Amino acid sequence: MSHWLVTGADGLLGRDLRAALEAAGQPAMCLGRGELDVRDRRAVRGAIATHRPVVVVNAAAYTDVDAAETHQAQAQHVNGAAPLHLASACGEFGALLLHLSTDYVFSGEARVPYPEDAPPAPRTAYGRSKLEGERAVLRLLPWTGYVVRTAWLFGEGGDNFVSTMIRLEREREFVDVVEDQRGQPTWSLDVADRLVSLGRAARLGAAPGIYHATSGGDCTRLELAREVFRLLGADPGRVRPLVGPAAGARRPAYGVLERGRWEAAGIEVIRDWREALAAAMPALMARAGMRVLATT
Repeated sequence: MSHWLVTGADGLLGRDLRAALEAAGQPAMCLGRGELDVRDRRAVRGAIATHRPVVVVNAAAYTDVDAAETHQAQAQHVNGAAPLHLASACGEFGALLLHLSTDYVFSGEARVPYPEDAPPAPRTAYGRSKLEGERAVLRLLPWTGYVVRTAWLFGEGGDNFVSTMIRLEREREFVDVVEDQRGQPTWSLDVADRLVSLGRAARLGAAPGIYHATSGGDCTRLELAREVFRLLGADPGRVRPLVGPAAGARRPAYGVLERGRWEAAGIEVIRDWREALAAAMPALMARAGMRVLATT
């Protein structure tokens, strides 16, 4: 019997969660896409019936925001229907469920951080599919379901905005980045650590519901890219404001989330995004095949 079962264990967050659970000495069954298809209701039930976890973390997701606009059924199967299958099986076998979600469930039209109970109003197919999954978990598991929203994830386990900026710094003289999107760059390892803490707290009675797992502070995409260049020892001025609309699906212009529920659960909120980015950069640079330089 594993205390934890993780779906999507081969993704950006899933890989860090695997490492965080191992570091914490928590027995875990970590299943990637090839080991468990979360769209398959019978397979999901079978996995939970076999392993009988105390805590399930659903880190599986369809995350291609642009492709979701033209492949809505596929996004819905992974982001909407799969959490329903997981919540049903967790309810049947008495497991807690920690389900990962996103700031895309909001419209992005706010000017102050979204609290956990703010009314959702997604503007993209991706956001609508993630909201469907959230609602399934909260409806089926009102006492044992936890929705953990995060945003602007970066880390070693997969491609992301920060890793793209590291690559483009070497490939281009100038990089053009939007300055009309504001959010909270969040290291996947920090989220993984909070999920481990939340799973422990949940077993001791921490309140179920929605938690926002994002870094402190906020910035624009342009500011984030320039900070990446600075930490690389490159001229931040090489990152220029993008003139004209960005391609692809509409992104939330404002995706900053309040993080007020962690204190009641006895868990410290995630550090400031600048501190997290500086801590993550050596590993991100090494992954990109770069020599790690001292940064300040």
